[in-house]
Amino acid sequence: MARASTGRKLFVVFNYLFLAATAAACLLPLLNVLAISFSSSSAVAAGEVTLWPVDFSLKSYAFVIGKPEFGDAFLISVLRVAVGMPLNMLLTILVAYPLSKERKHFRFRNAYAWYFVLTMLFSGGLIPWFMTIKMTGIIDTFWALILPGAVPIFNVILLLNFFKSLPDEIEEAAEIDGAGRWQALWRIAVPLSAPAVATLTLFCIVTHWNSWFEGLILMNRPEHYPLQSYLQTVIVGRDMALMTAADVARWAEISDRTSKAAQMFVAMLPVLLVYPFLQKHFAEGIVMGSVKG
Repeated sequence: MARASTGRKLFVVFNYLFLAATAAACLLPLLNVLAISFSSSSAVAAGEVTLWPVDFSLKSYAFVIGKPEFGDAFLISVLRVAVGMPLNMLLTILVAYPLSKERKHFRFRNAYAWYFVLTMLFSGGLIPWFMTIKMTGIIDTFWALILPGAVPIFNVILLLNFFKSLPDEIEEAAEIDGAGRWQALWRIAVPLSAPAVATLTLFCIVTHWNSWFEGLILMNRPEHYPLQSYLQTVIVGRDMALMTAADVARWAEISDRTSKAAQMFVAMLPVLLVYPFLQKHFAEGIVMGSVKG
C-alpha cells in the first residue's frame, strides 16, 4: 500500500482540528450553563463561573423540581411522547407510502400531495386553529396536545422522498412472491427505510417534549400543563399564582440565571438520554437499507 502523501496527511490533520474545534464550540457553552446551574447566585452574579461550579448549590434544581406539580407535568410530557410519537409515525408512514407511488399506481396522487403541501405552506392563523380545536371538544384534555399535530407534513415529505428512492424491483419481486400492499409496506418499505424512520422518530420525540405553546393555549388549568409549559410559567413567566410562600422565599435565594440554567438541563436531559440509543439505530438502519447486488 502506497504511503499517504504530505497533502493527504495535512488534510486529515486539518479535519481533526476542525471537528475538534466544532465539538468544543458546541460543548463548552453547555458546560458553562451546567456549571451556572450548580453554582450559587452570588458566584454567578460576580462572574466567577466558567466551566466548573463555584460554591456548589442545588437550590436552583430544588426550586424547579421541588413542587408536586413538577412531577405531574413531567408525567404528562412522558405520556405525550409515548402516545404522540407512535401516532405521528404511524400516520406519517400511512400517508407517505401511497404518495410515493407513481400516478399509474395511485391516480389522485398529485392532488393529495398538493393538498398536504398547501397545509404546510399556508396557515389559517391562531384563532381559527384554536376555534377548530375547541369545536372538537378536546380543549383542556390530554388529546389537545396530541391530535392537532398528529400528521406532521414536513416528516411526511421527508419519508415520501425516502420511499421514492427505494428500487421498484424489490417490491415487484415481493409481489411476484405473493406479497400484498400491506406486506410490501411493513415488511419491505419500512425496514429498508430504517434510517429515515429513526430520524423522524427523534424529530417527533423532540417536538413533543419541547413544545410548550400548546399547553399554555389549550389547557385551562395549570395541573394539565406538560413539563415545558409548566417550566415556562414558573421560571420564565414567574406566575405568582402558581407559587406558594415557600416558593417565593426559595426564589429569593437563587438568581434568574441559575434558575434558567437549571430549567434548561431539566428539560433537555431526557432527550440527551434517548439520542444515543437512536444514534445506534441510524448505523444499523444504513446497513439494513442498503441494496445488495
